[in-house]
Amino acid sequence: MNTWTARRAPSGVQRQDDQREEYERDRARIIHSSAFRRLQAKTQILGVLEGDFHRTRLTHSMEVAQIGRGLVLNLQGKYPELGDLLPRLEQIETTGLAHDLGHPPFGHGGESALNYAMANYGGFEGNGQTLRILTKLESHTPEHGLDLTRRTLLGVLKYPVPYSRLYRKTLPVADLTYEKLNFQQTWQPPKCYLDTEQDVLNWILFPLSASDKKNFCEQTSATKQIHGCSLHKALDTSLMNLADDIAYGIHDFEDGIVLRLLTQEHWQEVAQHLDHSWAGKNGLLQIETQLFKRTENSGYNRKQAVGALVHALITSAELKLNKEFEEPLLGWNALLPEEPQRFLKSLKATVSRHVIQLNTVQAATYRGRKVVLSLFEALSAEPEMLLPSSFQLLWKAAKSEHEQKRIICDFIAGMTDQYANRFYERLFLPGHGSVFDRL
Repeated sequence: MNTWTARRAPSGVQRQDDQREEYERDRARIIHSSAFRRLQAKTQILGVLEGDFHRTRLTHSMEVAQIGRGLVLNLQGKYPELGDLLPRLEQIETTGLAHDLGHPPFGHGGESALNYAMANYGGFEGNGQTLRILTKLESHTPEHGLDLTRRTLLGVLKYPVPYSRLYRKTLPVADLTYEKLNFQQTWQPPKCYLDTEQDVLNWILFPLSASDKKNFCEQTSATKQIHGCSLHKALDTSLMNLADDIAYGIHDFEDGIVLRLLTQEHWQEVAQHLDHSWAGKNGLLQIETQLFKRTENSGYNRKQAVGALVHALITSAELKLNKEFEEPLLGWNALLPEEPQRFLKSLKATVSRHVIQLNTVQAATYRGRKVVLSLFEALSAEPEMLLPSSFQLLWKAAKSEHEQKRIICDFIAGMTDQYANRFYERLFLPGHGSVFDRL
């Protein structure tokens, strides 16, 4: 067996006449997992209860998987000599489908709330939780989660440095006066994997040389006020990241247009960063008219414009080699040249400024944060009374307070937005919930 197709479990289920290759089995395990299904009811930008048109975490992940396929197909044509190195199509799909599994309810508001609640117990970060779900929490195997191949796990590992090495040196005081804190600045976690997954990280990087391991885990230094950052990604991760950025930038911009949150004036902010030469080469000079012209064919025109933007970014992607790495999977990375990268960055900034920062959206973020913090406080106070039976068993078997808090954190992080709201209502709002309700 190839080193990169190896799995952690010593022997998996071998079914007769199963013709699938290893990466196809990885994709099937993601699609059929509980964590993947829950993405349909988790916030992308706008809450899932705000309407039924805009993207959720599930549809976003599907779009990332599809754009990832397009990137690989395009790069296979540009770099035929690297065809054996580039991921298989089903493999890059798997990475895209899995990349957001660890995000908690209520988006980044829920993430900062859980990081606050876990401040003295190892913290919380959505990407780190993704690795934890894939390798421990999902129930496909007794001990190894979905037991994915080593290369798939390497691709999902967006930030190969642990929480403890990246968190800023001065930890804010975590007490019950959280209403007074600026959560977005104070409790946003570093991009990392969780220290609880160190054994998984060691297994993923086992085939690498000592120098590659050291270089791959390089970081900027954390200061008293600023988190450190990891500096390197594997090839598959860079492809998935680029697909994620394209999906976020373009498709969330499209949602904003359809929901009348973004206007032609907002597009003109973006267009200031649209290189005329690159736009002309990619047929984008009339894109503004297609996006915003109100006619009986406006839906068709908008879809054609969105497709043209995605295509222009996919076909602009390039591969770059970092020669400090011996392993080609680490040395090669996908990226965009300066002109399309500047345009994509502007798209994302406009979505952030005019959609995410809307006071109505921020009000929903505040509400979600409050729900998560209240649930964590209640479950910590009465775990044997309030936790579901499966989590009660885990909580009772835990060997330390750190492990017990992590189990409560896992439970809340796995909630959908609706489930978290129902749980909160049942605990704190008179007249809501019944002993016959199934949570």
